[in-house]
Amino acid sequence: IHSLTLPTMMPVTHVHVCFGQAGLNYVKVSQAAADLKQFCLQNAQHDPLLTGVSSSTNPFRLQKVCSFS
Repeated sequence: IHSLTLPTMMPVTHVHVCFGQAGLNYVKVSQAAADLKQFCLQNAQHDPLLTGVSSSTNPFRLQKVCSFS
């Protein structure tokens, strides 16, 4: 991996540069997991995979088949 060196002799990789340019901050994995869990718990009541979808409002329900005899 190519890196740049600041006057403090701290190596800066391309990832560090990209994060800085994008204005992003590093987050510990444990903190990201806790945040994701909290988000999921707070929004579970709106999740159709957990609550189900009414058959009348489900756009992916099987369509009735027409047959001619």
